Amino acid sequence: MENQDDKQPPAKRPRLRRHSPPYNAALDAMVEVLKRWAVEGRADCYSELSADLEIEGHRVYHHSTAMSFLLEDACLREHREASPVMLTAIVVNKQRGKPSGQFFELANGDPFYRGTDTAWSWEVERDRVFAYYRAR
Repeated sequence: MENQDDKQPPAKRPRLRRHSPPYNAALDAMVEVLKRWAVEGRADCYSELSADLEIEGHRVYHHSTAMSFLLEDACLREHREASPVMLTAIVVNKQRGKPSGQFFELANGDPFYRGTDTAWSWEVERDRVFAYYRAR
């Protein structure tokens, strides 16, 4: 299945198949970009992440299905590598200033279960991301 977004002109649509070599390369780049943001204490929007990925040589449209999959997979990869925080908490919607609904779905499900902690909020998670990656 190809990941496309109707808002982007067909000639410019990314052709990233999940788990393909180009997808995995984009995922590696995303994780590194987000770790850099975390060390800087930077939370930023999806379009800025898209721009940073393009600088790294990966065209991922910020409204694309590929972006959603990459964010999920980045979070899951870091979890598998024993990160206690959700790295993608620092990527936010430009208008709302908080992550998309997909982030909250991931946070409330397996393996994170953040919704079971009444003191949890995405802001708490964001601050934990900053602290964790700055301390590494």
